[in-house]
Amino acid sequence: MHGRTPHVAVVGGGISGMAAAHRLRMLLGPQARITVIEQSDRLGGKLRTTELAGVRFDVGAEAFLHRKPEAQELINEVGLTADVVHPTAAKASVHAAGRTHQLPAHTFMGVPASVETVRHMLSSEGALRVEMEPTLPPVELRGGDVAVGALMKDRFGPEVADRLVSPLLGGVYAGRADELGLRATMPQIATLLDKGVGSLLAAAAMMMPAPPQPRAARQPVFASLGNGVQSLVDRLAEVAKPEIRLGLPVRVLSWLGDGWRLEIGSAATPQYLDCDGIVLAVPAPSARKLLHEIAPQVSAAYGKIEVASMAVVALALPPGTELPDRSGILIAEGERYSDRITPFTAKAFTFSSRKWSHHGEPVVLRGSVGRYGETALLQRSDADLVKAVRNDLHELTGIRAEPVDYVVQRWGGGLPQYGVGHVDLVDTIERGIGHVPGIAVAGAALHGVGVPACIATADAAAARVAAHLLGRVRR
Repeated sequence: MHGRTPHVAVVGGGISGMAAAHRLRMLLGPQARITVIEQSDRLGGKLRTTELAGVRFDVGAEAFLHRKPEAQELINEVGLTADVVHPTAAKASVHAAGRTHQLPAHTFMGVPASVETVRHMLSSEGALRVEMEPTLPPVELRGGDVAVGALMKDRFGPEVADRLVSPLLGGVYAGRADELGLRATMPQIATLLDKGVGSLLAAAAMMMPAPPQPRAARQPVFASLGNGVQSLVDRLAEVAKPEIRLGLPVRVLSWLGDGWRLEIGSAATPQYLDCDGIVLAVPAPSARKLLHEIAPQVSAAYGKIEVASMAVVALALPPGTELPDRSGILIAEGERYSDRITPFTAKAFTFSSRKWSHHGEPVVLRGSVGRYGETALLQRSDADLVKAVRNDLHELTGIRAEPVDYVVQRWGGGLPQYGVGHVDLVDTIERGIGHVPGIAVAGAALHGVGVPACIATADAAAARVAAHLLGRVRR
């Protein structure tokens, strides 16, 4: 590469790919050639801000964890600090066993830190199970993994799993507690159990933040951007200045001996792009296909990561419509209307106008539809989904108002499922890709589905590819 301008291809234009492009620009300098190839017709991936009744509204990820530094640091780096907004004080709720309750404080992803915090949501028998959990034989993972649902039912009985843990995990992963692994979804709890904390109640209690000092404000947990979360991706494109190629799938990756060749576009009329390094920031099924020839073990590990599909139904209601005084409602699986017959279609509602103070009129909210395996539900028409979600809204809140606008955004295969053994699969992926020169992986399939976790994988991938290129430049 002596004297040659380095060229890196970033495959995937979501937050992981665009954060990687930005980091590569920082590491390789203004002369480096960076090409982002995205098979859809837009950048942003699961970050999508659209127009709803004339206002900007997120129909993908609508917030990020503020306590994890990666997103906030990147926002500061690209000059969007002034646009950061935090949720209002409105509390979340959960609809379970036919009733809507405020989501209990002092739980960790639904795992209670004390019986008092969840007693109002449980039967007397369920509460007794929680209270007695520390007297059970200690949990011993012995380095292995376990399904969250099975562990919760074993320790607390079915009510905590069904009414608290499953709705929360369904909101994050569009998955079911019975199929999600403890180590990937609740690593902090798993670590405490590994260290000999034998009780889930005790482990959750140890996870609770210390009370703030007198007069000290508690740090907000979540944040968003006033112009929509997609504005971060738009700004990354402006700052990193990559060459952007939209509407082009990458079909084949080939190692040429001193660099890479990408076959892109249609099979009938392929185009070729030669480069020195690649950041692969695509969903698990795409990574499996692209790595099949060059890293079979890595490809096989990606193939074991299941994905779920979901849809967001965004509704704009007439000005003055009264939403409940809460940020949203999670709906436990299997819940039915008060007629005890009609099942709910939505798994959650976010009352955006209550949750975020920057949303003015009209009144905006979103319903989330779809858990892992619910493919038939998402084959319904947009009009059908809107009708079902509106019926759910009426059942939960009494609101009958006719929407002034709506948007249905479908996310096909968009949410990786962190199953039992997921941490080992990721270890296989990262070790295996480490033996392939000049290529690195990033994205939601690895260390977390949230925006900060995706950015962290992007930073690591960019650093690995840059180190490979800079090492070759020096030789």
